[in-house]
Amino acid sequence: MLELTWKPLRSCLAAGLVATAAVAALAPAAPAWAQNRTLPDFTDLVEQVGPSVVNIRTLEKAKPTAGGGADEQMLEFFKRFGIPVPPNMPRAPRADRGQPDEDQPRGVGSGFILTADGFVMTNAHVVEGADEVLVTLTDKREFKAKIIGSDKRSDVAVVKIEATGLPAVKIGDINRLKVGEWVMAIGSPFGLENTVTAGIVSAKQRDTGDYLPFIQTDVAINPGNSGGPLINMRGEVVGINSQIYSRSGGFQGISFSIPIDEAARVSDQLRSTGKVTRGRIGVQIDQVTKEVAESIGLGKAQGALVRGVESGAPAEKAGIEAGDIIIKFDGKAIEKSSDLPRMVGNVKPGTKAVVTVFRRGASKDLTVTIGEVEPEKPVRKASGAEPKPPVAGPAQVLGLVVSEVSDAQKKELKIKGGVKVDTAEAAASRAGLKEGDVIVAIANSEVTSVKEFEAALAKIDKTKAINVLFRRGEWAQYALIRPSR
Repeated sequence: MLELTWKPLRSCLAAGLVATAAVAALAPAAPAWAQNRTLPDFTDLVEQVGPSVVNIRTLEKAKPTAGGGADEQMLEFFKRFGIPVPPNMPRAPRADRGQPDEDQPRGVGSGFILTADGFVMTNAHVVEGADEVLVTLTDKREFKAKIIGSDKRSDVAVVKIEATGLPAVKIGDINRLKVGEWVMAIGSPFGLENTVTAGIVSAKQRDTGDYLPFIQTDVAINPGNSGGPLINMRGEVVGINSQIYSRSGGFQGISFSIPIDEAARVSDQLRSTGKVTRGRIGVQIDQVTKEVAESIGLGKAQGALVRGVESGAPAEKAGIEAGDIIIKFDGKAIEKSSDLPRMVGNVKPGTKAVVTVFRRGASKDLTVTIGEVEPEKPVRKASGAEPKPPVAGPAQVLGLVVSEVSDAQKKELKIKGGVKVDTAEAAASRAGLKEGDVIVAIANSEVTSVKEFEAALAKIDKTKAINVLFRRGEWAQYALIRPSR
């Protein structure tokens, strides 16, 4: 006979709860990142950093004009980002022709206090062309500021107000900044002072200029935000809000900030000398493509391809040649071509540095004395000397007809030899070669005459891509000729 035993409900529930607790105890704990998925609270940051952010207004002497001027805040925006001014844009009242010296509003921007004694950092384009700069603090005090220095290349400027005991910002470590972390901006978009916006870091080292690896964020930036600080969650300034990317003229989720370490180097020089001194070696450079790197034995796409060397420049004196690939500067690897100008620019003129170049399949160390940045020189045109008659031969299989280079052109281009391209068809044309180019090396072999060129070409497997180093005027570059199969 089956015997049934009844237990009180309370006992059953107790047993069940014990079992559930035991299972829960054995379950693994949620990872820390899952436990902390909460939106950040920026209130403390605003209270901490807000008093260090200033509004900047610029004035200029009114000039006689036959028509009205467009709204200055919007004009600053259109000018900065290269956007055409709409024909139906509202116009400001016309300046009084009888009072040409009256100060008129020119633009608005933002800035932040660097030191307690009144040094303020902003963008160069905020104060450019201003006859008077007015700085307003969060406590509504307004000061006339003196422009200490402005650097267009980095878009950094420093102004000074006569005040003490000001709340200076804390400068952050850009190396600790990570893609995906929260950041905040404070500024005066459209003149709306102390406006706070927030977002995340979208990318670092974004190349949009010779000397600036920008921080890309999705923080809302608009006209008037320029020059304001980008702040991390520790309350430190990590960048200066400078640009946006837009096809419509409005904010579209992409903004750029100048890294604070780059800006700090510039501001230090501006405060000490009123100008910025940068190093230069006198080369024109380009990217190294994957195909070129593989074909010349470099391995991976890295370094900066030297397309041209300025006459008498430090690079020429050091022995750097057009066609070299600079893979290291002062012991630091050049990952992409834009790294080189920044590294050289940060070196004091007169300093000696070791440059490692990759040439004809091998690396070579050269010592260069850093020069000082000068205005760019115009590129000279190739000599128009009469060429010798074209010479046909094995090169025709690549679609090339070449001839000797005249002595005048060798002197003009500062080359030992090479062969002049008289015809570029088929595979050569597809590779980008044109009539008038001068081929100085083929498959990592230097050529000084048509005879050497034909001899080198005869040894090459013409069923595979062939790397060719050529000059076009003063510029040197690589081409990959891929024969048809």
